[in-house]
Amino acid sequence: MRVRMTILIALGALLTLALAPAAVGKEIGNGRGGVKLKRITSVDSPVYIEDAPGVKRLLFVVQRDGQIKVLRKSSGGKWRSRGTFLDIRGVVRSGGEEGLLSVAFPPDYASSGRFYVYYTDQAGDIAISGYRRTSSTRADPASARIVITVPHPTFPNHNGGQLQFGPDGLLYFGTGDGGSANDPDENAQNVESLLGKLIRIDPRPGNAGAYGIPGDNPFVGAPGRDEIFSTGLRNPFRFSFDPKTDNISIADVGQGEREEINYETLGVTNGANFGWDAFEGTQPFSPDGSPAPAEHEPPIHEYGHNGGNCSVTGGYLVRDRKLDSVYGRYLYADFCVGEIRSLVPRLSGARKDRSLGITKPGISTFGEGRGDKIFVASLFSGKVWQLKSK
Repeated sequence: MRVRMTILIALGALLTLALAPAAVGKEIGNGRGGVKLKRITSVDSPVYIEDAPGVKRLLFVVQRDGQIKVLRKSSGGKWRSRGTFLDIRGVVRSGGEEGLLSVAFPPDYASSGRFYVYYTDQAGDIAISGYRRTSSTRADPASARIVITVPHPTFPNHNGGQLQFGPDGLLYFGTGDGGSANDPDENAQNVESLLGKLIRIDPRPGNAGAYGIPGDNPFVGAPGRDEIFSTGLRNPFRFSFDPKTDNISIADVGQGEREEINYETLGVTNGANFGWDAFEGTQPFSPDGSPAPAEHEPPIHEYGHNGGNCSVTGGYLVRDRKLDSVYGRYLYADFCVGEIRSLVPRLSGARKDRSLGITKPGISTFGEGRGDKIFVASLFSGKVWQLKSK
């Protein structure tokens, strides 16, 4: 009997350990520091950082002026400049919120050599163009193919800027509401306008001519633009996908009071209305008295403009196991204050929002590289860093 009881107690103890909160802790970091920034290069006005599928040891840094710089990682682990990958300054209008804002490489980039860029053209409109590489570190500016142009005729701000392939292999990009304050043209809630939206297309020639439209986009066969995936955004400058869950995080820049972070499954995001300009964050807004949407998706996290905060820069949900203190946490920063923070995203709301203890004013972008490595850049200093464990 005593032997049997001893065995049962031992089994119970093992089961308790297996189910203990400590096991969960291994999946989600505590966010209490444990990381540092290591500078890898400096460029002129960096606004985006990306790697390319199927290509080892290369990192691409987008400059607002219309150039993409390329870095190669040496066998010793140092990043070294390999010059200019693409130069399209002649077609880009740059300054303030305008410029070359991001680059996206499709899943078949290693074989196709095809990639896409998001920029403000000389007319001030949003343009998505495709290009081809000529070598691993050079692309041909003459290979340009305009995929889609979104008219942005009145104001120079709120251009969006993110371009990224989703887990479904389709191209997503976020557009601002057209600029100025209060969304004066009511673009964000207008399903006939591509401004203030998350757009999803197949960038290869297809059923819309220069590109294809996925048949399950929410407005296909209904009133509204077929390209639209989500509505009600103000200026979704940066968004990202979690490679583990495929969920999407959208950091939407606020107006005068609230900055917000949205986090949803792709299923919910398909047809979602994120509320602007009826809401700023969770606060009712609508200065012109427009009716609020019947349903909208509130942010999982928001913060105010106290202490000098002004504009959220969205990042990535960390999946690099070497960054154990922030593993499973979403990184973001405020452009003005520059404090890098992290939180645990949940569909029902964020938890445990904390500072990393790192401040770099002018953080314009985060980046995710091969092996889920995380990078950070400052528009002010031009420096590009990699996030490392201490």
